[in-house]
Amino acid sequence: MSQSNDVPVTPSQPSYADSALAFVEELRVMRQKVPNLVIPETRDARRRLAKAASVPPEFVELTSMAVKNHAPLVRGGQDLAQNSDLKSYAEAYGPVADELEALTTFVRHSVTKALNTVGSDALTTYALARRLSKRPESAELIPYVDAMGKALSKRIRKSKSKPAPAPVPPATDPTQPSPVTPSSSATASKTK
Repeated sequence: MSQSNDVPVTPSQPSYADSALAFVEELRVMRQKVPNLVIPETRDARRRLAKAASVPPEFVELTSMAVKNHAPLVRGGQDLAQNSDLKSYAEAYGPVADELEALTTFVRHSVTKALNTVGSDALTTYALARRLSKRPESAELIPYVDAMGKALSKRIRKSKSKPAPAPVPPATDPTQPSPVTPSSSATASKTK
């Protein structure tokens, strides 16, 4: 009787990159399912639409009633049935947008939390390595500590903003007399 020492093979989990890519593909498929989806043409397109989009629903209802009851208010291209349909769309898909924004907030927070955990562990390791590298028995840590310090200082330098360049005074033409301002003439009279 022979005994088998085979280790059971468990299927590996997909990597985070693979699962994230699959999720993005699912989101793009979902994008196709949203009726009346309009991709903004510019960065501020939503802001430009906000004023008219935020009128109270009662106002919209009153204008619709006025158009129905008074023929002179009817304009070419105005379609009350389409407006009613778009209003229903907005009411139905507003909560979907809210839920997607919440999901975005949660995913961004999760990413930041993961980076925080990794960064905190790295900073703790760096602090411990710096302390230990000062001991003779841990001298082999010195090159690692130096490399870590350089990498960390690059991050700090990148985050500091560069000072704005000093304004260059306008060039003066030596053939032209210097302009006299009220403050400079007042100063000149005080010095006499």
